[in-house]
Amino acid sequence: MLNSYIPYFEKARSAGRKAISQVLINQVLNALAASAIAQTDYLLAENKKDLDLMDRHDPKYDRLKLTAERIADIAKEIENIVLLESPLGEIFSEKTMPNGLQISKMRVPLGVVGVVYEARPNVTFDVFSLCFKTGNVCVLKGGSDAYHSNKAIISIIHQVLSDHEIDENNAILLPPEREAADALLSAIGYVDVLIPRGSQQLINHVRNNSKVPVIETGAGIVHTYFDEFGDLEKGANIIFNAKTRRVSVCNALDCLIVHYTRLRDLPALVKYLGEKKVALYADKTAFTILKGHYPEGSLNHAKPEHFGTEFLAMRMAVKIVECFEDALDHIAQYGSKHSEAIISEDATRTEVFLNNVDAAAVYVNASTAFTDGAQFGLGAEIGISTQKLHARGPMGLEELTSYKWIVKGDGHIRS
Repeated sequence: MLNSYIPYFEKARSAGRKAISQVLINQVLNALAASAIAQTDYLLAENKKDLDLMDRHDPKYDRLKLTAERIADIAKEIENIVLLESPLGEIFSEKTMPNGLQISKMRVPLGVVGVVYEARPNVTFDVFSLCFKTGNVCVLKGGSDAYHSNKAIISIIHQVLSDHEIDENNAILLPPEREAADALLSAIGYVDVLIPRGSQQLINHVRNNSKVPVIETGAGIVHTYFDEFGDLEKGANIIFNAKTRRVSVCNALDCLIVHYTRLRDLPALVKYLGEKKVALYADKTAFTILKGHYPEGSLNHAKPEHFGTEFLAMRMAVKIVECFEDALDHIAQYGSKHSEAIISEDATRTEVFLNNVDAAAVYVNASTAFTDGAQFGLGAEIGISTQKLHARGPMGLEELTSYKWIVKGDGHIRS
């Protein structure tokens, strides 16, 4: 099975050996941003072919959908990447040994970066732009749900590369069949690192089956804890934004945890959610307090499986805790190490939360919707890593590099 796809991987490896100047890289990316805008109608038409095949109620539908506004935002992110300094060639550690050897570390590309993702056509633009800026080649395996969208995007990328006399194999889109993904997972010696983006099921499959090193971008099971010292107005706005800004993304709120001393404030905390008809799965105590104060058709009794669930929809769990330590325990048990937040005006309490919660991004009095490469000043992101090796959190340009040791001598030999 792997043999059928080796030509793709060989082309990627070959393209990666050709150095491209940052000046030319930036010219290509600016041209790509302009071309995305110019070909908006074409992209929307191809995207519609995919949308027509998907159930509108599928949580992936919103991720799959392109709009003129979203394409404009994608173009802006590409332009932002152009404005960022490339980390390539950066010397970030240097020393001279007692024997006179000069030793330093220099940032270099990871090499060939494979990305397996689902119905997210924006990822095609993001991955190429970030990889190209950092001297990496990308091999993309998008989901069959986004086949027409991804094919249209890669054709635009290839045209821009061709216009600048650059090897089109700097960006390779594999066929949509599952066998292509399995081949990518087995591409030892061709692909340097693999990054999955999508559901927990996809991530688990890649992690459990890949023979290529994996940087895990985990699902977002996100909590916000409203502390006994929390500000009610801040809390209501933060919770509403974190849950409803865009429910299909991994930084969306999944579980609200509330200190029991603030029970009487619970209806006000979720008032805006009720206006949006967000379905709440409330534990016994929360349900009792909210009954009669929240839309009846949207209030439900929580079951055990509602905690630790990434909803990706207008649904959210509510948990009442007896003390701050219980909130920490709940997050430790059910969180996915993605994004966690506390709403509190007590500096000691927030400091303990920041130091004790194990997540890639930890917030105080802010919406978890900010866990995003562009919002963190990275231009865009290739994914949000929930692991601790190599990279953690939104992965931008620097996270797409490794380093090599540079050793300079003057006839040195070792005794």
